[in-house]
Amino acid sequence: MASTLGELTVRSGRVKRAKRLATRSFREESGEFLAEGPQAVREALVEGLARDVFATPEAYERHNDLPPLDTGDAEWHLVDEEILTHIADAVHPQGIVARCVQVRHELDVVLAYAPQLIVVCADIRDPGNAGSVIRAADATGADAVIFTGDSVDPWNPKAVRASVGSLFHVPVVIERDILTALAAANAAGLQVLAADGAGDVGLFDAKLDVPTAWLMGNEAWGLPEETRALADSVVSIPIYGRAESLNLATAATLCLYTSAQAQR
Repeated sequence: MASTLGELTVRSGRVKRAKRLATRSFREESGEFLAEGPQAVREALVEGLARDVFATPEAYERHNDLPPLDTGDAEWHLVDEEILTHIADAVHPQGIVARCVQVRHELDVVLAYAPQLIVVCADIRDPGNAGSVIRAADATGADAVIFTGDSVDPWNPKAVRASVGSLFHVPVVIERDILTALAAANAAGLQVLAADGAGDVGLFDAKLDVPTAWLMGNEAWGLPEETRALADSVVSIPIYGRAESLNLATAATLCLYTSAQAQR
């Protein structure tokens, strides 16, 4: 089913509901989030998680691989630029955004499937980094991304955009207690490796051909000593040039790819 251009306004209930998903509190209350851009919306439709899709006629015409408006379970709404911009979080929206249902995975369920590679994010705050880590996990075939402590909401619009659709592929777990997450990973047979510039062993010398949980710390202060102590080993990425360090998303990508290669 699709509504015609001009049927919705910024005061329409569907538009107001979508707009409220910019706030974390409403995302948690509703169990919904916004996916912006053609790639994210395509993935949401494929997974059957889109409920409302808002698109300008120009964007729908431009992305001609999108499904017909009268097919599928999602409600399509052709809207003007004013409404699309009102709903979207991006400064320069791509003309299409979907209201989607969150899929929250439980830690014990994810670990019950004998994962080989996961990443645990401890207190990461930047939504772009969160989305990029999810994208890297997807690209490397990782089994899950676990957000612990006071980490950013992975369904934040910026995080969803940065994941470029990978949020729909990789199980995402929210576990506030870092000790619980790491103890469960150990119990499931994974070694826990903390990525830190002051590591005991270099990335290319570490034993990575076994099931591994990578522990990544906050962008500004890294991993506190008490958190580092929970890991089986602390691993550093060698810096051959003059850069002080690598950002979180780049470091996570290198760690995940090196592990994925070793495991294969």
